[in-house]
Amino acid sequence: MGFPRNAGQKAEVPHLTSNRAFVRAMKTRRRGDLVKTPSGAVIHVESYGEKDAPSVVLVHGASGSTYDMNFRLAPALAAQFRVYVVDRPGFGHSPRMKDETLSAQARVLRQAVQQLDSRRPIVLGQSYGGAVALEWALQSNEVAALVLVSAPSHDWETGHPLLHRTLAKPVIGWWAAEFVNAFTPQWIIERQLAGVFAPQDVPEGYADHFQPRKAIYPVRHRLNARQRIALKAEMAAMVPKYAQLTLPVESLHGTKDEIVPDVIHALPFDAKVASNHLTRLEGIGHMPHHVATDAVVGAVQRAAARCNLG
Repeated sequence: MGFPRNAGQKAEVPHLTSNRAFVRAMKTRRRGDLVKTPSGAVIHVESYGEKDAPSVVLVHGASGSTYDMNFRLAPALAAQFRVYVVDRPGFGHSPRMKDETLSAQARVLRQAVQQLDSRRPIVLGQSYGGAVALEWALQSNEVAALVLVSAPSHDWETGHPLLHRTLAKPVIGWWAAEFVNAFTPQWIIERQLAGVFAPQDVPEGYADHFQPRKAIYPVRHRLNARQRIALKAEMAAMVPKYAQLTLPVESLHGTKDEIVPDVIHALPFDAKVASNHLTRLEGIGHMPHHVATDAVVGAVQRAAARCNLG
């Protein structure tokens, strides 16, 4: 998980004008394997923990990457589990693929992990990654258990933000993404990040580790907008299939999550899925895996026990 102690001293590296810039470059270097799936997609997968420990897959949310999951949660789980942290296609170090749907993402992530470990894993998804995890479980019985963290599970009444609608358009979206990337000041990036963590504070060191400005890289920003717009209809189509879910499910949701409100998602899901065990985190917002990490680790431990992996 660490970096070379002398990383900041390599001033001869071209195009980097400060030690801080070099450290940031080191943090964006690929840490895992690029796994080519049978369908031809290439997925970046980081592996942590003992190889024979029960396996857990971590799927990041919208605008995310492995740098979100490997900040606190992956290290916390690695003492007890074999942890696979994936970059969804088009994010982090995983190249984009033509099919951007939840179904396609779940399929290629499953194929990539199976290339490394043939066992049935516990699949944990946070936010948008929770929707991917749900689709994964609905596609295949090769999932031991699900852990859903701040996950959407139903469609919702409100529309899509103007920025997302604009970014998703073929021509104007390209220009809008370039403009946003070029002219968004750092204080707006910091305010947006604070909003994601609210009402908790952004953990110390997280912004430097995750580097949120990368989320508005034009190609990635437009992909995220298209996927978030498509998600509403994809969730509506998924709801009738929840009766098929009989595997152990542990879901965690903050009562102060204003991005994916529990009354729209977690509570209706809990009412529909008999095998779900919902933990409501009082006063917690959208990022429990950072601000209530022990609770998330506990959910994974319960999931492992319920499917006899612990």
